Amino acid sequence: MVLDGFAPESIAAAAQCLRAGELLGLPTETVYGLAADAENDAAIAKIFSAKGRPADHPLIVHVLNSDSVAHFACEVPDFAASLMHAFWPGPLTLILPRRSGVAAAAAGGQNSIGLRCPSHPVAQALLKACQQSSDATGQPQKPVWGVAAPSANQFGRVSPTTARHVQGEFGADLLILDGGACAVGIESTIIDCSRGVPVLLRPGAVTRDQVQAACGLKVLLKDELPTHAAPAPKASGTLESHYAPKAKVRLMSAQAMQQDLNQLAATPAPAGAASRIATYSRTRLISHSAQVVSQPMPMDASATAHELFAVLRALDAQGVSQIWIETPPDAPEWDGVRDRLQRAAAS
Repeated sequence: MVLDGFAPESIAAAAQCLRAGELLGLPTETVYGLAADAENDAAIAKIFSAKGRPADHPLIVHVLNSDSVAHFACEVPDFAASLMHAFWPGPLTLILPRRSGVAAAAAGGQNSIGLRCPSHPVAQALLKACQQSSDATGQPQKPVWGVAAPSANQFGRVSPTTARHVQGEFGADLLILDGGACAVGIESTIIDCSRGVPVLLRPGAVTRDQVQAACGLKVLLKDELPTHAAPAPKASGTLESHYAPKAKVRLMSAQAMQQDLNQLAATPAPAGAASRIATYSRTRLISHSAQVVSQPMPMDASATAHELFAVLRALDAQGVSQIWIETPPDAPEWDGVRDRLQRAAAS
């Protein structure tokens, strides 16, 4: 069931759904999440089961504001606090040392936990409603301090950026709050703050340079840590193969794409053959083959991120067997898009 996420009665129904241990489709500014009470182990198990996700692959917990962090984290380094001040609410996840006995299942059993404060107004309204200690009649109720919400799709596949995408993944029985299309369109930047220095685990809309400027420390990559350093915690969306559509993704230069298109045009297709190749490129390509579906890629990194997953889903729906994508520029603002496409192409 899809409800208007901006209606107060929808927020009330969604908060009650989470308190009852059920799952919820939740809009955020990055992607739609499959949400559950972060401290309800049975509800967390439903997320892992519904997504087909390994139970040791941690979930990001969404909180109302920085005041909620102390409920889940036993330590917040000064540089992490600076990042919260600079980027929350927004598309930045911080991995912090986890309080013992709190949200262990959501954390995948790790001693750390990923926390994010989303900026989407529907997510903010829900998190505020979840923290209420009494219901509309004044009866006491247990607050929900955080909502675990990985992307609302089957594990390893393309993330959803509309309520319709979520319903297509999980059917009409799932309660979904419709908050419109996600503004950012790719998942949050993840910074590990659990080992004394900031370490980039996943790029996103908040760039490495922006994080460094905000916290005053060099942001390391995983392979820049000393060999004796503690291993990096597991984090969402960091497996080599992820974000994959059904069609095979190929990352290519514009020159290589044009050469392959020329070769495809020179090879006659069988009569009645359906389109089987899609292109997604910033460069204007020439194709004379009826087998090719062309989709222009925006020249701007933010615009590409906003539409990326929706484009991949739409091309899948057209039944193409391959998606040829022009490799994004080697520039910091493209890091998040490039990361998602590299993982999609690894499938």
